[in-house]
Order: sequence, then C-alpha cells, then structure tokens
Amino acid sequence: MSPLSRREFIAAGVAAGAGLVIGFYLPHGEKSHEVFSPNAYLRITPDNKITIVCARSEMGQGVRTALPMILAEELEADWKNIEIEQAGASTLYGDQTTGGSASVRTTWDPMRKAGAQAREMLISAAALTWGVPRSSCAAQNGTIIHAGSKRTVTYGDLAAKAATQPIPTDVPLKQSKDYKIVGQRLARVDTPSKVKGEAVFGIDYRPPEMKYAVLSRCPTIGGKLIGFDDSESKKIPGVRYVGKLSDSAVAVVADSVWAAMEGRRLLNANWDEGPNKNLNTAAVMESLKQGAAKKGSSLYSAGDVSKVNGRKMSAEYQLPFMAHAPMEPGNCTAHFRGTNCELWAPTQVPQDCRDSVAPAIGLDPDQVKVNVTLMGGGFGRRLEHDYAVEAALVSKALHDAKIPAPVKVIWTREDDMRCSTYRPASLHQLSAVLDGAGWPAAFSHRLIAPSISGQKGQPGPNGIDPDLPDEAAFGYALPNVSLEYVLTETPVPLGWMRSVYALQAAFASESFIDELAAAAGKDPLEYRLHMLSKDQDIPYFATIWKTSRMRGALQFVAEKAGWKNPLPPGRFRGIACFGCFSTYAAEVVEISMENDTPRVHRVVAVVDCGQVVNPSILEQQIQGGIVYALTNALRAQITIDKGRVVQGNFDDYQPLRMDETPIVEVYAVPSQEPPTGIGEPSVPPLAPALCNAIYAATRKRIRKLPILS
Repeated sequence: MSPLSRREFIAAGVAAGAGLVIGFYLPHGEKSHEVFSPNAYLRITPDNKITIVCARSEMGQGVRTALPMILAEELEADWKNIEIEQAGASTLYGDQTTGGSASVRTTWDPMRKAGAQAREMLISAAALTWGVPRSSCAAQNGTIIHAGSKRTVTYGDLAAKAATQPIPTDVPLKQSKDYKIVGQRLARVDTPSKVKGEAVFGIDYRPPEMKYAVLSRCPTIGGKLIGFDDSESKKIPGVRYVGKLSDSAVAVVADSVWAAMEGRRLLNANWDEGPNKNLNTAAVMESLKQGAAKKGSSLYSAGDVSKVNGRKMSAEYQLPFMAHAPMEPGNCTAHFRGTNCELWAPTQVPQDCRDSVAPAIGLDPDQVKVNVTLMGGGFGRRLEHDYAVEAALVSKALHDAKIPAPVKVIWTREDDMRCSTYRPASLHQLSAVLDGAGWPAAFSHRLIAPSISGQKGQPGPNGIDPDLPDEAAFGYALPNVSLEYVLTETPVPLGWMRSVYALQAAFASESFIDELAAAAGKDPLEYRLHMLSKDQDIPYFATIWKTSRMRGALQFVAEKAGWKNPLPPGRFRGIACFGCFSTYAAEVVEISMENDTPRVHRVVAVVDCGQVVNPSILEQQIQGGIVYALTNALRAQITIDKGRVVQGNFDDYQPLRMDETPIVEVYAVPSQEPPTGIGEPSVPPLAPALCNAIYAATRKRIRKLPILS
C-alpha cells in the first residue's frame, strides 16, 4: 500500500461485505458487519456513535476540532454526538506531518469528499430500507428524513446497510452558503480536559513500572564521548542503570526523574570537544558575510535589475539563530519488548518517529507502534524525532540488561535549549532603484544562510530548501525583480521553526520597503498599495501570489487600524504585509517609546486565508503567532561561545510576559476560496511592522534582530 498524497485522495474504493473503503485502505481484521467505516477517518456504530479520527497532531493549534468539523459538515452530522479519536502513525492517512500550516489546507478536499460519500451512502441505505425513491430522502443533523412521510432514521440504524452500498464516485459538495458547522465558533474539543487537568501530554504519560531517564550530552557542538565514571551516580538511591547511548550521550535511568537528574549530575563524563570548541557567534556571522561574495542561486527573477537606471539604495539586515523553546520540553516514553516497541510521543511526525526508531533498535517499522499525545507547543521542534529514538534505545538497553520496563526520556529546559536544533542565522542584502517619482523600478534581495534540508542530507536543486522559494516570495508587482539564495555552511544544528524562512525574508524586505517609502517621502501604506495596484498573478515555485488579495488585506488592515486617523501624542505605528503558506497577512503595530524601549500597545492583523473553518480557532492562532513573533523580535536569540550554546532557560531566553502583551485584533477577509495556512502567516509581518513603528517614533532603523540585543 502506497501512502497518500497530502493534497488528494487516492481514487480507490471497494465494498466487501460490510467493510467499506473510500479513498483509504482499512487495516486487515477491522471489517465488521455492524460498523459503518467508509474510510479511515470515520466510524458509525449501531448505537449511533460517530467517531471521527484526527490524523494530525494537536499542539495547541486546534486541529482536533477543525479537521473533524470539515468532515462533519459534509456528513450532515450532529456535532454534539461526534467523538474525536487521535490517530497514531499509520499508512492509512498519507503524510501525517503536522507542519507548514498544512493540516486544514491539505485535508480540506479529502475530508469533505469523505464526509459527502458517507452521507450519500447513508441516504441510499435509507431509501432501500423504506422502498422509496432516493431523491425523496435527505440527510439532516445525523438522521435521514423522508420528505413525503416525514419518517426519520438515525445513521446508527443504517450503519450495516450503508456499508453494503456502492461507493459514489462523483458526490455533490455543499456550497458555503449552506454550511452549518464550518464557519461557526464551535468550542474546542480539547479545552475541557485541559482546564480540568485531565489532558495527557507526552510528559504526563506514565505506564505502570515506568522508569525515568535523562541524558548527559556533550556540551560542545559536534563533540564526542571519550569515557565516563558512573561510580558516584550509582550510589544515588533509585538509579537503576547507567550506560552509553551513542557517541555523544550517556543515559542515566532511575525510579524518579529527580534521582535520574542527580545521577547525571554526579556522572564523571570525559568529552572530546571536537572541531568546534572555539566556535562563537561572531565567527558564524563572519562566515555569512564571506559567503555573500559567492554567486547565488535564483529563486525568482523578472526583467533585468542590472539595466535599470535611477536612484540606488541598499541595506543589509541580519537575524540570529533562534530556539523553538516550547513550554513542554522534549520527552518520549518507549517500551521495548523484544519483538516490538511501543511509543507515546508528543510528535509532529509520527511516521518519521516510527521509521527512525525501527532501524535504531533492530525492528521493522510495522513492529513499532506510535501513540500520539498532546503537545505543549511544537513550533517545528517536534518535527525532529531524536527524543523518540533516545527513548527506544534506552528501553532496549534496559531490556538487554534484564531490567525490562517502559522508560520516559525527559529533556530538562537546559537540555532543550542547549542540545537542540535552531532556526538558521541569516544575512540579507537588499537593493533597489527608484524612478524619478520615487517608486521602485527594480528590487533585489539576496538571502545568505545555511540550508536546513541540506544539513539533514536532503538538499534541493542548487542546495535550495524545497519550501524556500514560496516562503521568501516577493509579492509586489514590479517590472524588475531578483531574488537569490546564497548557500553557506554551519556546524550549528539546524531545524525548521515556525514560519521558517518567511520570518527572515519578511523582516528584511518589508523593512526595506519602508526605507524606500521614507526616501521617496511617501506614506508607507500608499507606497505598498501602489506596487499592488495592478491585478497580477506572480508565480513562485508551487504558489501563484495574487496582488489583488494582498491589496485587499492591506486595505482592510488600514481601515481597521484607523491608519488615516491621527494617533494620540506619543503613539506611533508601522505597517507590513507578507504572504506565506498560501495566505496573505497584513499587520499594523502601534507603540510608544519608554526609555528608548518600544512598548507595543496594539496589533491589528488581517489575513486572507480563504474559507475560515472556525473563527475562534483562527483568532487564537493569529494571537498566539503575534505574541510568539513579538518575543522573537524583541529579545530572542541563541548565541554561541566556545562551541556551546550560551542560553539555557527562560531567564536568558525570555518569552513575552503578560504585562508586555498588547491588545491583538484579528480580522479575516471574507472568502469562499479553499482554506490556506493559518498557524504561521501572522508571524512574518510582525517584526518589520514593529521596526517600522520604531522608525516612525525615533527616525532610527533597526536592521538587526533582536531589537533589545
């Protein structure tokens, strides 16, 4: 069985007995003469229990609510009767990766079709049961109604017969004007359990007889283990095992997490600090500047920027390494049983966990079961699966040592900050040529940075990360544009982080656009609208960016922010817009300056993300994204000294505090277009809008983040 594409169903389906397949295969042995299970997402039992399976990971973004809403809408189900089940790693759902703001946008059509096909089969079953024309029956609120007699029958009563019906290949889908569930502010299904403390995050899962493990890792990047003395560690009551896990880690296993941590503290490990023992941040940034001299690879070009004459302007922008810093640090529970292994993992990539764990412990992928727990934040860090491999290896080591038990590997906050992967540092060189009226006739942006995918051994053509062209897109309609990427190398471990390259590209390009507007003596909003005044489709990689949609988002945010209205004395504002993950976002940031430090009072955000599935979840996503982005812009950075990450906890990698959090107003452009991404697009415009507001207040340009470094 081949895995499914993220973007579409496999057009395959057969009915056999009461087991039915639409779009997805069902596992052997799960066919039933009573349960109506038309696809891997849906089960209806005779007691009228309707279960919708969520195949993406819930890390606070609301997918356990939003995705079932899509299927329930087309199914014509009663939302109050829906139960949600979390899928583990499986070939049934195609790519289960939760990232790239892809959950809703890539499952919108498949889940609508799955719900509609099930609905039509239930209607056919009711018509056969009553011996009436199919056209006289309709689905409504979890029942089938016969128009002539007003008879009703529940989906549960029809489950067995529905499973015998042929699978419709061309089903009618509802129009947005007829939606009853999609577009509504339904309460999130995971909220009650979280409020009551019943929700199970990865760090909460505790099977019987479980042991705890912490790892001693080499403190320098790329260092190796020479040897260790565990004599003092084993004196700690409760320490059960100490052993080498890899060339750069030693595991300490105990009956409690505190005993394991104390055992690690007393472990005498000898490290070869390796080739990076003298690495520091200054050297990393110098390597970017030296790399800028190299020829770049084109991401996009239009016209010829080299042949445009006029007033020339240029600027250079710089961004640091950054940590994901989720509130729940890395963890995973594993139980190796010899011929199989079971994981309980807070992961964004359950399939990758399975496929990485299996060879590490000598099993086949189908011998590894991955249970997906709730996550206390991900932001891209849990796209990695190092913690899952560690847990499986430790559990296998216990099994081999005749101490068979499930084990939870826990990363401390310092582990998570100093032994992680990081958003790449980057350098941006921008230039433009202005015509006689001050409008840009040419625009160039060179992005100099190491490659995340390349470092992981998966480089794209010319070393360009596959998603980079879309994430660094320049959405303005200019006759001459050049976007280039210059590949550099770094030993610092890299990872994808919320909005990835879009955050970096937006900070540089939207700040520079503001510089051009100021040089031309023009209003920053009007300057952007001028470049978006013509309706034009701009192709970037797999995405077509429409100037009309970005223009609409800008006009909407200006209206809601009162851009043309005077501000109170001491208040200033900046504006920025950017498109990524197929969504158009525009933001206005309002600030005051207090002792040369910006105080953000208000952020107005507008997104054009197509059809909104749940307005409340959309607002939560954007509010969270803006708070996250504000933290990053103000003071988040990872620095390196003597080959080690300097920052270790929230005292020196400070998140935004409650009393620093601004009012955030969120608006969505009304749309009937298919949904696009929403978890990340609110992040990129924040930093440039904030820095543009600081310029409005101080006439000083911020070209390096974080602002308070």
